[in-house]
Amino acid sequence: MSATEASTHLRENPFALAREQLRRVGEAFGVDPDLIGVLSKCKKSVEVSVPVAMDDGRVEVFEGYRVVHNVTRGPAKGGIRYHPGLTHDEVKALAMWMTWKCALMGLPFGGAKGGVVCSPKSLSHSELERLTRRYTTEIINEIGPEKDIPAPDVGTDAQVMAWIFDTYSMNVGHSVLGVVTGKPLAVGGSVGRDGATARGVLYCIRTALQKEGRRFPDTRVAIQGFGTVGRNLARLLAEEGARVVALSDSNGAVINQYGIDVPAAIVHKAEHGTLEALPGTDEASNEELVELECDVLVPAALEQVITADNAPRLKAHMICEAANGPTTPGADEILEDRGILVLPDVLANAGGVVVSYFEWVQGLQEYFWKEYEVNAKLNDIVVRAFEETWSARDRFSTTMRNAAYGIAVQRVAEATTIRGLYP
Repeated sequence: MSATEASTHLRENPFALAREQLRRVGEAFGVDPDLIGVLSKCKKSVEVSVPVAMDDGRVEVFEGYRVVHNVTRGPAKGGIRYHPGLTHDEVKALAMWMTWKCALMGLPFGGAKGGVVCSPKSLSHSELERLTRRYTTEIINEIGPEKDIPAPDVGTDAQVMAWIFDTYSMNVGHSVLGVVTGKPLAVGGSVGRDGATARGVLYCIRTALQKEGRRFPDTRVAIQGFGTVGRNLARLLAEEGARVVALSDSNGAVINQYGIDVPAAIVHKAEHGTLEALPGTDEASNEELVELECDVLVPAALEQVITADNAPRLKAHMICEAANGPTTPGADEILEDRGILVLPDVLANAGGVVVSYFEWVQGLQEYFWKEYEVNAKLNDIVVRAFEETWSARDRFSTTMRNAAYGIAVQRVAEATTIRGLYP
């Protein structure tokens, strides 16, 4: 894989963007510059070599990472991403964003992230398992239920988490349910975890619409990305009566301004592996979807989808970030000037880590909740965080992103100050 192929979705250095966001928030909210200096660095970063025996007898060596940004408020928490374009700085940025996300939601976690530079779709089931088990073995001293708890991210799923759980447990000699979240129900997963990120996005959109005196049946939504989050969100929105007018995957977009049949789209994707040629839709590019006229645009794929280049052409009334880092700071300024409301990633897509927290708690207690309890607790936490962010936005006359980051950074800074420096 060439360096060009490996970085196609990243137009700017994501860690530099994350640090710039932190610097701006520090200035806006009067956070001590020394604390901002501490928080702008990652606590620990591990790079590992992951040799894997391939099905054809070759041994291929992959690059893997695990980064911990901060553990001031509790053990680190963050997903594991398998993607061919993954970079070290991307993992560091994602770890930092996880710190703010957990703090904003009031969870007793710091931020971490990890991943392997690979194309999971091109690996066989057995190759994926060997890759996961070797990667887990390489980072086994870095993770643990009271140290750093991984979860699924782009390119990984419940099965990958089950392999991590099993590999770790076999090494320590007993089952450790709390070492990883996003597991299958059969091995200590939580009901409601699979659709938790999408459900959190739904709650944010619903609350924002209520602020404007609107409701779902009057709303046209375009979703960029049809992975676990995009697919579940489309289903939930359709159930609420919203009109899903556009969907996309890595092959392109499909559009119907009168509304796409979401259950049919899910079946079509499962049968054909793509949304292309979905009956009753017109084909378009991912770039055209982002610029489509709609009430709510939901970027639910990778970073840096909305940039200073395309932000002037966006026709959405509201943007809800189901992906991490889909909007660059340059685009943020343009969208703010244009009066487009942006619900930031650390608020909008935090449903996944909230229910991961629930799963971690259930695993430690070995006592499991009912799905209605999980969804009700998730709604309470997300809506409370939304209201706190909305209030800070009004109080400081700033954007939702700055308000959300401001609340989170202040919470981590306070905990850092209270704990002090050791030694």
